[in-house]
Amino acid sequence: MIVYMNSILDDLKMQYKFGGVAFRLIFWNVLCFLVSLLFFYQFQMGVFNFPSWIALSSDPNIFITRPWTLISYAFFHQGFGHLFFNMMILHFSSMLFLTFFNSKQFIGLYLLSAFFSGITFAVGYYFLHLSSAMVGASAAIMAILVATTTYSPLMNVRLLFFGNVKLWHITAVILVLDFMQFKIENTGGHIAHIAGAFFGFIFIKLLQNGIDLSRILSNPFNKSRRVPFKKVYKNHTKSTLKPSSRIVVKDKSQQQIDEILDKISQSGYDCLTQEEKEFLFKAGK
Repeated sequence: MIVYMNSILDDLKMQYKFGGVAFRLIFWNVLCFLVSLLFFYQFQMGVFNFPSWIALSSDPNIFITRPWTLISYAFFHQGFGHLFFNMMILHFSSMLFLTFFNSKQFIGLYLLSAFFSGITFAVGYYFLHLSSAMVGASAAIMAILVATTTYSPLMNVRLLFFGNVKLWHITAVILVLDFMQFKIENTGGHIAHIAGAFFGFIFIKLLQNGIDLSRILSNPFNKSRRVPFKKVYKNHTKSTLKPSSRIVVKDKSQQQIDEILDKISQSGYDCLTQEEKEFLFKAGK
């Protein structure tokens, strides 16, 4: 049993290390859910009771004194169904988003849209004279989905039972459902979803105009120096020197690591044999 648990932990470590930024984000959402299940779940009532230093409150007197909740709320969920559905959409939208953009833009969009949606939720509830608290990654996930749709609306996506559909069809259905349920239930959640969708749209439009909002989260003091332009003159005279005979040869371990990483990129981590997983885990230490 202990050996089996160690094997599972080793697999999780390897997937966390090589699974990419989207997998790490899903990992942290699941971990936060497990923590909340241990500490914030009331088994007698069957509900979560998140403290004010985690959930985002619409009361200005509370969230102004706890500004970190504008981000922390986007990593906790009200139940397993809430978590499962959000992580499915996050996995789906992240694969599409990372086809066109890099991991820094992905994380930047997730965090900035969570912040923007949280502000919109609090301000909206203030003017509606309502009071509530909110958790969930839905708004940030909606931003990622809408951002990808804005950039490539006609992308074909294959869905079970439906076949190939355009990406904008999927996004439109989700947005319409949000608008339809706006006044029925979870009004604050739907305000945040729509705010996230709006932020995702603006994020891409600004990016297409050369403004990358994800750079806000980078170190402002780490300015890369511009290399001055230099003219390069080619010498068309044939060289009489013999090519160097030195050949750089990878050692066997590095070559095996490269082969395993190629295999992961083509077929995924699960396709590895147990020996390959153990070798990669030992090499990563």
